[in-house]
Amino acid sequence: MATVDDVLRALSACQEPELHKDIVSLGMIRNVSVNGSRVSFDYVLTTPACPLKGMMEEEARAAVLKLPGVSDVMIRMAGQVRKDARLEGVLPAGIKNVVAVGSGKGGVGKSTVAANLAVGLARDGAAVGLMDADIYGPNQPQMLGVPDWKLGPAEDERIAPAESFGIKLMSMGFLMEPDKAAIWRGPMLHGAITQFLKDVKWGELDYLIVDLPPGTGDVQLSLCQSVPLAGAVVVTTPQSVATADVTRAVAMFAKLQVPVLGVIENMGRFACPHCGEESDIFSIGGAERLAKKYGVPLLGSIPLDPQICESGESGKPVILSRPESKPALAFRDVARKVAARVSVLGEGHKAARGAAALK
Repeated sequence: MATVDDVLRALSACQEPELHKDIVSLGMIRNVSVNGSRVSFDYVLTTPACPLKGMMEEEARAAVLKLPGVSDVMIRMAGQVRKDARLEGVLPAGIKNVVAVGSGKGGVGKSTVAANLAVGLARDGAAVGLMDADIYGPNQPQMLGVPDWKLGPAEDERIAPAESFGIKLMSMGFLMEPDKAAIWRGPMLHGAITQFLKDVKWGELDYLIVDLPPGTGDVQLSLCQSVPLAGAVVVTTPQSVATADVTRAVAMFAKLQVPVLGVIENMGRFACPHCGEESDIFSIGGAERLAKKYGVPLLGSIPLDPQICESGESGKPVILSRPESKPALAFRDVARKVAARVSVLGEGHKAARGAAALK
């Protein structure tokens, strides 16, 4: 009969495909039990939004079934997002990772991407907050169906965020009168960002997604200088006019030592709703060239589809309103890739801290 040690040895041959280390030494295998020919254990992924979850489960099952006397393997898959230790003492204890979504220019659908990214992570089981830091165009209240929500204090005097579709939301839109222009200078912007990060009752969050305004101005600088970011996602459209501006955002993140998780191409190929034929409305290949230039992943391409706009305006992101549509599936795939990149870079931060401690 196989023993617990036999099971662990068998599983140590399985590597986490993103981290390139065996799953036993990473602490992903827990509560191993052997009962006759039956083996059971918990397999704890670094994120519930793991894009390779099914493949990893089957690989682990196959490894254990090779043991003599084992005929049945029960695997309890779970996800436990690891906290970025650099946030300790900087933000409220419950926030594990902060991810910025930027673009360097307006009109590329950055807020739509941020909203669907947050919803995609939440649908996969992660605890998610969305901080709408777009001072000049705070659209997240409408996109998440809470445009009339009113701020109120939480029990401990911190600000209670809105909640929609399982996501906690704080937006500049909750602080502004609908018909008034936002004329804020640098110190005011910095104060608002700091208050959103530290004075909102976010609770336990695996990911806090921050929707940045276009450009490379005061809000971006305040965020990057106020809190260690797990990374930034850069949104562009395919044409060179857009990628030229987005390049500045990538350069800004690099200068501020914020890792770029990857590039998302929005408004990609258009599929005719009548005949189904696909065509390129814009020039093609810009996002791929941008990703290659800076050595970062192209996380995916979101098709140009009227359903995305309709869903955003109606207050229910396309991942929820049309979950089996091409745009929804593309957004879910991108969200899982972002979660994987956060895990990989988080392991790198951990290794760097360990090396520094040994010096």
